[in-house]
Amino acid sequence: MSLITRRSALGLLAGAPFIQSQRTQRRNVLFISTDDLNNDLGCYGHPLVKTPNIDQIAASGVRFDRAYCQLPLCSPSRTSLMTGLAPDATRIYELQTHFRTTVPNVVTMSQHFHQNGYFAGRVGKIYHYGNPGQIGTDGLDDKVSWNHVVNPKGIDKEEEHLLTNYTPTRGIGSSLSFYASPAKDEEHTDGMVAEETIALMDKHRDEPFFLAAGFYRPHCPFIAPTKYFDMFPLESVGTVPFHPVELEIAPKWAYFTDPPNWGLNDHQMREVRRAYYASIAFVDANVGRLLRAVHRLGIAERTTIVFWSDHGYNLGEHGQWMKQSLWEPSARHPMIIGGAGVESKGKGCPRTVEALDIYPTVASLCGLTLPSHLHGKSLEPLLRDPRAPWDRPAITQVRRGNPQRWVHGHSIRNERYRYSMWDDAREGEEFYDYVTDPREMRNVAREDGAHKAIQQQMAARLRTILAERRVATGLG
Repeated sequence: MSLITRRSALGLLAGAPFIQSQRTQRRNVLFISTDDLNNDLGCYGHPLVKTPNIDQIAASGVRFDRAYCQLPLCSPSRTSLMTGLAPDATRIYELQTHFRTTVPNVVTMSQHFHQNGYFAGRVGKIYHYGNPGQIGTDGLDDKVSWNHVVNPKGIDKEEEHLLTNYTPTRGIGSSLSFYASPAKDEEHTDGMVAEETIALMDKHRDEPFFLAAGFYRPHCPFIAPTKYFDMFPLESVGTVPFHPVELEIAPKWAYFTDPPNWGLNDHQMREVRRAYYASIAFVDANVGRLLRAVHRLGIAERTTIVFWSDHGYNLGEHGQWMKQSLWEPSARHPMIIGGAGVESKGKGCPRTVEALDIYPTVASLCGLTLPSHLHGKSLEPLLRDPRAPWDRPAITQVRRGNPQRWVHGHSIRNERYRYSMWDDAREGEEFYDYVTDPREMRNVAREDGAHKAIQQQMAARLRTILAERRVATGLG
């Protein structure tokens, strides 16, 4: 070996520890996703549902109190999150179409991390697949988004014949059905999600990673171990008051559940709500397993943790259940960012933000250059000061009708008001003031008065933003 070659080799060896150190010190992302979870959590102030582990993430960072999805249905919402594009750009409004057929060249969030030297792994549901029908499969996954995927399948799949189903004419993936399981936590699909995610964290703790843990609960059917049902005595679980006049508040397109409450009586609704809460408590326990592993593995100081649900969930508000509405319980979802890179600790943020903002936020926190196509904005200013100036509204939409005639509902939300229009206002409008009407019981869009000018301003801004977001330049 020549002197020059020997010196070059020695130089490379000397630099290797530095290179390895630089590689291992890059910030990780642990992205925790839940399915159909609303804001009935301890850290969001729910009086009955205790979620100490999710609360721990909030204590380590910022809890976003006004976070909204782009479309309250699993596949459109998850597609928007992962691509950074609004539904009118992805053109994903339902559960069958894959976004690679509409925006084939888009670089997804985890793909962007992978392209920048990260290990990108998925366990469970991140992109859409039918829950519970496609548990254990890839569903509508995107293979180029990951280095490695795991599709767990637990005992809950074997217990589906034991369900109590109060909506037997609906498929169990869109039903009010439940079962208190005698099986152990780790035997359930969500328990397996936690276990497999921990294994990947352990295996890849010495390299930068983007790990996505996709939990299946509290999506129906509400199957969880019995001990979580025991946390909620039936007499402690209330129901949402409903009067038929509420069906006249908004245009007909605003309503998803027909008949209201799907005909359930008070006792049945209490049982369903109890099962939903039990499923939340089960998710929280599995989140706790992930957090303990982060600390046990010694990676807490360089791991950013994102906790998110694809949308909210109606539990009887206006007689509505599940999602697919533009009202607050469906459009709003929990969103918490904690851990490494988050300067503010344990505070709530009152600003209006969107799920679209997660992609640019975590990429920026990890020092990655942002792709030019993103419709969201980095939340870093709010992670430093949750009350920093912020003038971005949230846009949520749904689609009604059939291929012969689709009716789109678009909604804009700021810190005080929501304006919604159906078929560009040709099929009706809604306007709510959350200071005076937090339950959305009075649609003042039909009234002349002090709100009219604000309504017109919000309608104009909504149309401007929609025009901007229909563009997905260079991705088709």
